[in-house]
Parts: sequence; C-alpha cells; structure tokens
Amino acid sequence: MNLGGEDDIESVLHIAREVSVFKIPPLKANEGHRAGEWGDLAQPLWKGRLRIIEKHSGVQILFEDGTTGELFAKADYDPAAPCVEAVLDSSRYFVVRIEDSGRKAYIGMGFIERTDSFDFSVALQDYTKRWRASQNSSETVEGEDKPSPHIPAGPKKDFSLKEGQTFSINIPGKKKIATETSTDLLGASGTSSTSGASGGGVPLLPPPPGGGARKR
Repeated sequence: MNLGGEDDIESVLHIAREVSVFKIPPLKANEGHRAGEWGDLAQPLWKGRLRIIEKHSGVQILFEDGTTGELFAKADYDPAAPCVEAVLDSSRYFVVRIEDSGRKAYIGMGFIERTDSFDFSVALQDYTKRWRASQNSSETVEGEDKPSPHIPAGPKKDFSLKEGQTFSINIPGKKKIATETSTDLLGASGTSSTSGASGGGVPLLPPPPGGGARKR
C-alpha cells in the first residue's frame, strides 16, 4: 500500500502470480466468446502477473512483468460497465477490454488453476458489492431532506381490529352480518413453491502452460 497521499493510496485487492494472455478473434454476432476458438492455448501471446488494485479514483486490472513489474496492459474496471467477460466453454478463461491512450482492445486471459480464476472473480464481485452499497447510500442521503408530499405527517393510527372485536355491515333489506376476527375463526393458509435446477457440464479446456507440474 502506498501512503504518499490521498489520491495515491493503493489497495491491492488480488494478485495472480501467473496469467496467460491470448490474441482473440472478433466476436461473432449474437454469440459469446469461446476459449476453444483462440488457437493453440499452449502458445500464449504473453505471460506474467496480474494485480487488481483500488485507488481513490477507482479500480484497475494490471498485467505486469512478474520480475520487473513493467506494465504490459491495464483495464479500468467500472461495475456499471464491466470490462471483464467470462467465456462460454471454461471457468479459467476470460475476455478483458484493455485501454491504451484512449484506444480500446480485447484480449483473452487464462489462469492455470481454477482456484486462481475463482479468487479473481470474487475480488471483482466484492468490489462491485461495495460500490453498489455506496451508490445506494448516496441516493438515500440525498433523498432524506425531501419527504414525499403524499405521505401525511404525524403518527400513524392503528385501524386494525383486535382479537375478539367485531364489526357490522348494514345492507338495506338484509340482516346485519357480524364478522369476527377471533383467531379461532380464521382459516390457515399456506404457500408452497417448487424450484428446479438445471445445469450442464462445462467443457474442460487445457490450462495455459505454467512452470512445474500443476493439477488440472
């Protein structure tokens, strides 16, 4: 964490020691990305370290050289318009929209281990939750001084019938109908819901190559 100043405060949300970057083909109309269409996954365009950092200005995803820290590419993460998209055929691969001097491009990214992929996704989800909570909090504070004119002032009155109380309905030409609210006369009702689950297996693509033997 860098404490050089308020705007320079940097919090590391996640670090992946090794990721692979791939050149990807253009997205087909009305279809998602598939890592199986990226060519030889054993020959990535680049390999290095990934860091997710949070600053006062927002969150960035940095692709850096694992030894020198030299920046290869970066992506500004906006929860309102995420720059990360999961592929359809694997849980280890993603498509990331990167930026350089105002220019945008899309790259493929792959993790060697599924645990790294999971931790990457969780880090972004946690930040998104905090961002949404801060947005909701701001909207609530702004609306506190502007009560709705349709809500009457003063304490609310309780017009509900208490247990054992009755009221009468007088219909011309008919006898009065007394309605009791005793719990002994109330029927019990219940609701039931059914839920279904569907799922399908995710094709297992080979992980990007990495140093040493690793579990698939």
